[in-house]
Amino acid sequence: MGKENFERHKQPWKADEAGMLRMLAGKGKGLKEIAKAINRSEESTKDFAKKNGIEILKKR
Repeated sequence: MGKENFERHKQPWKADEAGMLRMLAGKGKGLKEIAKAINRSEESTKDFAKKNGIEILKKR
């Protein structure tokens, strides 16, 4: 599998993206699903969540 291209590379987070992250994390969605929904990389999503105290459940 090749790397996905993210058009939002190194772009600041917008309030609506942060809200979407909080909502999806609150519903118990996994990192991969959340990242895809807001069109961000998993790494970026994980870092932002950690900095803002948002807990993302680990899918098993």
